[in-house]
Amino acid sequence: MPWKDFYTTSDEIGMRDAQIRWPEGRSMALGLTVNLNPAGTGTGITAKDLAYPTWHYGINEGLDRFLALFEDLGIRATFATPALVAESYPDLMGRILTAGHEIAAQGLYGEDPALLEAGQEEEHMARATEVLTRVTGAKPKGWFALSRPDDRAATGCATDDTISLLKAQGYTYIGNGLADDAPYYWVSDAAKAEALLALPYYYHFDDTFFLMFPREGTGLERPQALLNNWRAEFRAQYRRGRYFNLCVSPARSAWGHRFANLAALLGEAMSHPGVWATTGAEIEAHWQQAHPKETALQLAPSIWQDFEDSLS
Repeated sequence: MPWKDFYTTSDEIGMRDAQIRWPEGRSMALGLTVNLNPAGTGTGITAKDLAYPTWHYGINEGLDRFLALFEDLGIRATFATPALVAESYPDLMGRILTAGHEIAAQGLYGEDPALLEAGQEEEHMARATEVLTRVTGAKPKGWFALSRPDDRAATGCATDDTISLLKAQGYTYIGNGLADDAPYYWVSDAAKAEALLALPYYYHFDDTFFLMFPREGTGLERPQALLNNWRAEFRAQYRRGRYFNLCVSPARSAWGHRFANLAALLGEAMSHPGVWATTGAEIEAHWQQAHPKETALQLAPSIWQDFEDSLS
């Protein structure tokens, strides 16, 4: 169908529950994404964003609380990081890596490439990759185009060209695909069978849309609704043996009762036997081996037809 162009596999069939295999007979995979992008709009990080009090709390006390919690529970997380943040906080990047977590890319300034001039997305991606490689000592494998507070569609910051550009830059996965609840191949060129692995993301499990809604300070934050969503989805995905991702920011989820909610959810999840809580890069490597594109990606002509009164 047209809305799935540049979005997902063309056979429109996801991986069946019984087909999914996790390492060592694990029951399911748990992906934890830590969003280190303070940008409030699609134009990317500004000096005002970096001067905001909640950002300073998050990048200091908040991140300390996150790292201690993850260590206690044996969770390895993926930190989706704009290049500007990595370059501004190199010591913090070292702490994250030393703790066994992954640092993935999230743009040069955490910007929306759809707002850039023609050709700038490729330039920004190359610069972001260079900065993160230099700061962390290794080229990032994952790229995140996470939704932002002013993203009304909550679909993230990607263009039709993003996947092709990521493949050209050597990335092995994109961390926020909305087309399935298990990893899948995001097709960028059906004729050439070119695709990039996408790890599932959904904004119902992202604290951005519950702890800053419609904007910080309005009193309309909904931490209990977020916790309810996390719990319900984890249980459903554990029962099915699939994949669950939650996305949190230390500037939002490291405060008081919000942190208590996160700690409770992760503690409950890790008490279930067979939960594989690891980085996006580890999940991607396993999926590529267990469900390679050559066998999992079944491209077929679209059955969609346009008629005179078609809305497409």
